[in-house]
This record gives sequence, structure tokens and C-alpha cells, in this order.
Amino acid sequence: METRQQGFLDSQPLSEADEDLVSEVSLNNSNMTEEEREEFLQELTKLEEEISTLKQVLLSKEKQHAELKQKLGISPLNELRKNFSRGWYDMQTSTAYKKTSETLSTAGQKTSAAFSNFGSTITRKFGDMRNSPSFRSFEEKVENTVSTIKTKVGGTGPGGSFEEVLSSAANASSQETPTNNLTDTSERPC
Repeated sequence: METRQQGFLDSQPLSEADEDLVSEVSLNNSNMTEEEREEFLQELTKLEEEISTLKQVLLSKEKQHAELKQKLGISPLNELRKNFSRGWYDMQTSTAYKKTSETLSTAGQKTSAAFSNFGSTITRKFGDMRNSPSFRSFEEKVENTVSTIKTKVGGTGPGGSFEEVLSSAANASSQETPTNNLTDTSERPC
């Protein structure tokens, strides 16, 4: 007899050799005596009855379980919350969570230290820049320009704030504006 292996997905029809192989298997199982067959049938029937009885007992126990929960005020939502809380606690106590938490905490501390150092460095650099000769020269030029503007506007000389200089300049320009323009426009013929 020819034996052939086929995969589960082969779509070829069974050959005569395959049909003969199936017939041989069926014949091998029929080698039992009538008494053995009856005994197996009785055992099968008994198992089916036990399974049916166990299903009925299980249904009864599930009903009793649900009634007790209802009397105790345990709702499915409460159980879900309890299970979620328990799961959250279990996760937080796991070694993976602890290691991750420690790693993130360390990274946060290092990042905070880096930003602190960066801020200190920037502050120090601005201080160094303000004390540099080029910045002082620029600052002196601005002060001289402000003094010059104040003097030209008619201020009292050096000193005072930049705002005072601006308000003095605004007052001086409003006083220099001639008011005769209004009378000149009214006298013109149309």
C-alpha cells in the first residue's frame, strides 16, 4: 500500500489508497466484542449523566452566588473597581515598574540639574558681557545721546530718565507748532 503525507491545506481529492486506509482504521476499532461495546456505551451514558448533573449544580451555585452578591450590595461595577485597584497595586509593586520609576526619577533629576546649570551659565555670561569693555562703551554712548537730546530739547542738563527726555521732547514739539494755520484756512476763498 502506498502512503502519502498531505498537508491540511491540500485541495486534492482522496485517492483509492486513502479510502482503503480509512476503511482499515474503521475495521480496527470494530475488533471489540459486543460485551466491551455495551460496557463502553454504559460508561459513556453514565459520563453524560454526570456532566448534565454537574451543569445543573453549577447553574444552581452561580444563581446562589449572584443572590449573595446582590444581598451584600456587590455590583459588577464595584468588582471591576476592586479588580482594577488590585491590578494597579500589583503593577506598582512589580520590579519592572519600580525599575522604570527609578530610571525616570533619575532622568528627571539629571534634566533639572542640567537646566539649572544652563541658567547659571547664561546668567554668568550676561554678567560677563555687561562688564565687558564693548558693552560699557555702548552704554556710555546711549547715555551721551540721551544727554544730548535733553540739552537740545531744553532740559536742565545731564541726568533724568529716558522717559523724562521723551516727554520733554514731546512738549517742545507741541509748543513750536504754529496755531495760525487754522485762521489761514478759514480766510481762503472757496
